[in-house]
Amino acid sequence: MKFCLSCQKSFTSEGWVCPSCGFEPAKSGDLLSFAPEFENENPFFPTENFERLAALEEKHFWFRSRNEVILWALRKWFRPEGKFLEIGCGNAFVLSALERALPALKLCGSEIDSNGLEQAGRRLKRAKLFQMDARRIPYRQEFDFVGMFDVLEHIPEDEVVLSQVHSALKPGGGLILTVPQHRFLWSYVDEMTHHMRRYESAELVTKVRDAGFEVLGSTSFVSLLMPALLLSRLGKKQVDASFDPEKELKIHPWANAVLGLILRFERAMIRMGVRFPFGGSLLLAARKA
Repeated sequence: MKFCLSCQKSFTSEGWVCPSCGFEPAKSGDLLSFAPEFENENPFFPTENFERLAALEEKHFWFRSRNEVILWALRKWFRPEGKFLEIGCGNAFVLSALERALPALKLCGSEIDSNGLEQAGRRLKRAKLFQMDARRIPYRQEFDFVGMFDVLEHIPEDEVVLSQVHSALKPGGGLILTVPQHRFLWSYVDEMTHHMRRYESAELVTKVRDAGFEVLGSTSFVSLLMPALLLSRLGKKQVDASFDPEKELKIHPWANAVLGLILRFERAMIRMGVRFPFGGSLLLAARKA
């Protein structure tokens, strides 16, 4: 069901002209724009980082591992069929993996600024994209699944976003999240990448439940690399004006391969039922109650 952001009424008619007030969302090129005030800016993430990330994601051990964990979670806790919305899809690295692995899903992706969606469109073959502010979602009971992958920590009003996602999901619809974990890992890397917070597991569970969800399960990941991650973050507590996020992600190919193998072993343990109490990242799956 569509939801008019002007008069706050739901409707099911064809097109996006609201039958109650006549409001129609703007367009940015071929894309519907539901938050035109942010069309050319992203208040939560530097737009220039999208292009930098696009060149690194394909081979980087962390992005590849996160995709595998997301696919595992979708298959474990849900039947991945129906309509799926990824909020904050960035360069569509996750969406493109879902396109290949889960053809039964009808995929949609959103970003708050249209510039980010340009990169996403180059990777995708069948997903529908639109510009949207996650704090004001123009749908009600529309999606079978919503995913946010390292997005929620960028938004000050995370509880508002979770409430909006709850409204946009069909009854019984699924939510899947990944977020950075543990406040003690906070460093200037988080500040320079525009994080508002790192989550503790209990905090995220509480916020998701308060938004009206039943938590199905969660797991830490990037857990076997915690010693190296902790040492790295402890050395980066002070702000460094020369910080380069692209350089942060560039590692030697052999190191990338070794770290990828370690996380592959970790995923095998997770699939066997091991749940790590610590990890650089946290995944959570929930169902609309």
